[in-house]
Amino acid sequence: MKVFDIIKNIKNKNIFNKFFIIFLFIFLNFIFFSQANQNTDPNSKNLETDIEFNKMEYETEEIIPINLDKPKYIRGIHISAWAAGSSKFIARYEKIIQNTEINTIVIAVKEANGEVYIDGVAKTKKIGAYKKAMPKIKEYIDYLHTNQVFVIARIVLFKDPILAKKEPDLAVKDSSGNIWKDYKGLSWVDPFNKKTWEYNFEVVDACLEAGFDEIQFDYIRYPSDGNIKECKYTVEFSSTNAVNNLIEFLKETDKRYGHKTRISIDIFGLVISSNDGLGIGQVIEKFEPYVDAISPMMYPSHYAKGSYGLKEPNKSPYKTIYYGMISGKKKLKENSYKYIPYLQDFNMGYKYGIYEIREQIQGLYDNDIGEWILWDPKSLYTTDALLPKSESDKYRNMRKEREIREMKELEEIT
Repeated sequence: MKVFDIIKNIKNKNIFNKFFIIFLFIFLNFIFFSQANQNTDPNSKNLETDIEFNKMEYETEEIIPINLDKPKYIRGIHISAWAAGSSKFIARYEKIIQNTEINTIVIAVKEANGEVYIDGVAKTKKIGAYKKAMPKIKEYIDYLHTNQVFVIARIVLFKDPILAKKEPDLAVKDSSGNIWKDYKGLSWVDPFNKKTWEYNFEVVDACLEAGFDEIQFDYIRYPSDGNIKECKYTVEFSSTNAVNNLIEFLKETDKRYGHKTRISIDIFGLVISSNDGLGIGQVIEKFEPYVDAISPMMYPSHYAKGSYGLKEPNKSPYKTIYYGMISGKKKLKENSYKYIPYLQDFNMGYKYGIYEIREQIQGLYDNDIGEWILWDPKSLYTTDALLPKSESDKYRNMRKEREIREMKELEEIT
């Protein structure tokens, strides 16, 4: 069966029951995002444990941020703020950036628990959101720049239980006027309330002051994993004004920062295969004009059985990514070059190693998408899956070769 027939059948069978899919995504996200801020044991993966941290001698004078241009192809890893402030982790990343194709590091500056890890935002200290995880972030960014590493700040927007609790007037409410909470007891701030925009813009300002090269927004959406019928906002909610509100946010972001820095967004992986934004406001065709990059979180472990006609997507990393990106390219068409997907480098229901990581990457390359970011909630990465530094500005589309090989294998079986 051809790829497009598979996708057509998926639509006909309505396999993407959006409520089930959203619940599955949120449940799985909770499991591994909860690990993201832990100061994990750096010896728990296949990196050498005897690396000598070179105790980078940061200059004592004020650091003047110098931004880097985006690499030809972003090949990145995402790390927590705690990892960015740890000498042990920094030593590991030093070896990665010196010896592998990795040319980009994404740092979590504001997380889904409401914590903010960068200094310079007055309100974060007032409400208890600031955590001193990376006090020398300016110096670390300067060091990364000297090694030609592009640095991105990831900022979670509207899932913010700290701000919602400390300033209830900014929170999503329930029908009784109380702070709405999801199934896990976590609260959100109201995306329609522009005071929540301003708070996040203050975090953006601090990131730019520190020298980050790009701002990446996560949770640019509405709540999905609780009794969302009870959610009350400052305006009457509808699917249309929900999407339009997020577009207005991105327009304002572009107006303020588009001339200063790159702006990117993270989205659910299945959004690129959905026609309605999964009911959470993520209609990427309408977001695309106002951003420089879109990063669908395409972790195979997060796809329901049967997705793309695959019995177990988690055990089919190449096909999950390949079929998913075919759908994605139909949405953005000539602007599909803006895709920089997040890929899986963690175990969830199935062990992921060198083979699974390279298969995901090849699924992108065979769609002529040459950029990606790896995600591991523990901020530890499978370095043996990474190619040498000399390969960071190229990729090879091997789809025709794979099809020939698969046909030969099928002939041998039959």
